Amino acid sequence: MMISFFHFQKTFNSRLRERYGDDSSTHPDFDSDLWIEVGSFGGPDKIRLYGLSNTTAENLRAARSVSTVGSSQSASSNLSKEFVALQQHTAHLTEKYKQLLANYEHNTAHTAHLTEKYEQLLANYEQLC
Repeated sequence: MMISFFHFQKTFNSRLRERYGDDSSTHPDFDSDLWIEVGSFGGPDKIRLYGLSNTTAENLRAARSVSTVGSSQSASSNLSKEFVALQQHTAHLTEKYKQLLANYEHNTAHTAHLTEKYEQLLANYEQLC
């Protein structure tokens, strides 16, 4: 059974107000439990979540668990190490990009210079003939 976007949105917003009150500024950016509750369909073995492509409720719960566990020292440390490694990799790629861009600009200028010289030589040759 597929639920329509309109029905999902209406139900989800209604349940947000029930859970967190009428002031939308007090609502969380994303409530995974509520999303699962309102948007799941397909039965317990094949729960799919509305608006999340092939994401299963189990995957969403697992992601939520990882973020909760992420507050522990070891998980936090591992995530920090991964983040630092990604930052370093990004910095390395940025530096390589800058070098490639500089080389490209140099080669473009050199090509323009060679083209100008070629055209001068060609003009000289045509005058001689």
